[in-house]
Amino acid sequence: MHSQKLGWLLLSPTIVILGLFGIFPFIYVLWVSFHSWNPFAANPGMIFNWAENYRRLVFDPQFLASLGITLAFVLFAVVSELVLGYILAQALLKDFPGKAVFRTIHTLPLIMAPIIVGSVWKLMTTPSIGIIPYLLRSWFGYDLNIGQSAVAAFTVTVIMDIWHWTPLVTLSLIAALVSLPSDPFEQAQIDGAGKSQIFWHITLPLIRPALLATVFIRLMDALRTVDEVLMLTGGGPGSSTRYIGVHIFREVFPKTNYGYGSAISVTVLYLTIVVCWLLYVGLIAPRVKRG
Repeated sequence: MHSQKLGWLLLSPTIVILGLFGIFPFIYVLWVSFHSWNPFAANPGMIFNWAENYRRLVFDPQFLASLGITLAFVLFAVVSELVLGYILAQALLKDFPGKAVFRTIHTLPLIMAPIIVGSVWKLMTTPSIGIIPYLLRSWFGYDLNIGQSAVAAFTVTVIMDIWHWTPLVTLSLIAALVSLPSDPFEQAQIDGAGKSQIFWHITLPLIRPALLATVFIRLMDALRTVDEVLMLTGGGPGSSTRYIGVHIFREVFPKTNYGYGSAISVTVLYLTIVVCWLLYVGLIAPRVKRG
């Protein structure tokens, strides 16, 4: 009994912090989502409107469009980061000239704040002064202008996210690969298994938990991307890069629709939980059941 009380006593600071900065804000946002509230209007009071905000977002073409664009962004960015992260992790497990320098440079984007990343890429992609439009024009004769081309703007935001977060995937997969036992690989080579067979039947199943945890982290981060895109494109041109995080920002701050913005936030949180649960059921649950 004494040890149990001591355990709760040691956990109490964490529980208090979680309640103040996690649970209470969520309950407050959920409560606001059932109201019509513009604190800067002539009548700044909160008006309870039941589930009107949720009904509205189901038929809101801007929300549906931003949700579709966001899902495409998440798909391209996360899949690319997983593939590149695995390739770089395998490369960094081997010795080659300049490995330490490359590893340091490769990890640098992780220490940069998202708003700084957006500012840097804004400078690099500005047609008049940016290095990227200059190189594309000089080498391929292509004029890059993310302020006019929706496809170019979407592609650049995906590449920016890959550049920023691939090092995180690389570090996670390096830790997973280093911890793998050597016996299954040696036995597979003795039996004559090829590299692709070893990857699909040994490496991938063994690193699946770490891979899934990395996917969860990147999925949640990609769904709430705001800072980089606001600095780089502002959500444009048009609504081509108005991802769900940018859409929520526009509803809450410029339009001051706090109730509707809260409803969108709660919905996106629910969708994120559902997607992560589906990934867990599809990748981990069958393995646990067989075990």
